[in-house]
Amino acid sequence: MKILVCISNVPDTTTKITFTNNNTTFNDAGVQFVLNPYDEIALSRAVELTDNGNGTVTVINVGEASTEPTIRKALAVGATDAVRVNAAPKDAHFVAKQIAAYAKDQAFDLILTGRESIDYNEAKVAAMIGELLDIPSVSIIKKLDVDGNTATVEREIEGGKEILSIPFPFVAGTAEGVAEWKIPNMRGIMSARSKPLNVIEPIEVQTLSTIVKFETPAPRGTVKLVDDADAEKLIELLHSEAKVI
Repeated sequence: MKILVCISNVPDTTTKITFTNNNTTFNDAGVQFVLNPYDEIALSRAVELTDNGNGTVTVINVGEASTEPTIRKALAVGATDAVRVNAAPKDAHFVAKQIAAYAKDQAFDLILTGRESIDYNEAKVAAMIGELLDIPSVSIIKKLDVDGNTATVEREIEGGKEILSIPFPFVAGTAEGVAEWKIPNMRGIMSARSKPLNVIEPIEVQTLSTIVKFETPAPRGTVKLVDDADAEKLIELLHSEAKVI
């Protein structure tokens, strides 16, 4: 089995986020970047499926040279080789176009992404790649099993679960439950240093969106305590301040 796993380089969730240039540019100074947790789940399942010589796992990242430590971590987890598209990831469309252009002639059986990246939370890339390659895509899956040339995936829907049988090739966006996170061991870390990392140049992509401004969430307000016997005061606050009734 030949699997492609799409990975993102994202700020650690404990990082304090700030912006520059009148709140139009993300300030990456002093920011700790990590492998996107949802992509790490996808990678862990890919490694499981190809264990014991049952296939190969290629990871691909759209990013500049600063993302290579994250790529090396993916190699340490168990990926066979890696590709870096040498460009800043402008938006989901740009990223999907780059990945699809690379994957088009590579005959991958399965392309996995995380359900979303934890910085933009758009959950678009998997569906876009499927559309660009004209193959099925499914999101957001909680389980993935393989039997021959067919996979069975499970995802949650309103009121229950949906179980689908899908022939290869296809694209899937993965979430918690698909696999447990794999922690690189010393052997994996050492071998990652010598595994192939191929850097390719990006294709031209039409710009379809631009960032106008970033805004941080409003700070939390103070808590007002209302006596449990004063229902009228509570109703007044819910109406005049919280504006929920």
